Amino acid sequence: MKGFVLGVILTLVALAAGGFAYLWLGLADLRSDEPSSQIETYLMNTAVHASIRRNAPELRSPVPPTDVNLITGGRMYVEQCARCHGAPGAETSSDPSVPPLHQLGTEYTESQIFWIAKHGIRWTGMAANDLRDSDEELWALAGYIKRMNRLPQHVKDELAKASATTGN
Repeated sequence: MKGFVLGVILTLVALAAGGFAYLWLGLADLRSDEPSSQIETYLMNTAVHASIRRNAPELRSPVPPTDVNLITGGRMYVEQCARCHGAPGAETSSDPSVPPLHQLGTEYTESQIFWIAKHGIRWTGMAANDLRDSDEELWALAGYIKRMNRLPQHVKDELAKASATTGN
């Protein structure tokens, strides 16, 4: 039995050392002009989702999803998020590795969306917004993103008018 346990431990150490060597020797292709491998995509998505589930506390939004707050969040989305995540009504986002929120919505809770918007995601283009936007604004944005694919028509119309007048 000792030999079996030792074999398992040595195998795990060898796998960890091999993974470290693979990265340390620069064998991982990190060019952004090449698509990620399926395993890399799976590992990173799994790590991001697990980190968000672990670190984002489940809070109740202090900003109710009123028309005014959804419009505020929608304007923030168009100004700050649409460039990467895709504008409402657009076919795709600018980068295939970025979730096209306008098409897919999100599997995250409103509280998790708030946490992502506030803290960002390391090693991606998703910057932290805690210094630029207030918590109230970020909650309005989170409320909009969570509901963006099922907004009342009058809210969509108001956002379209606002976009037309600002040129976004």
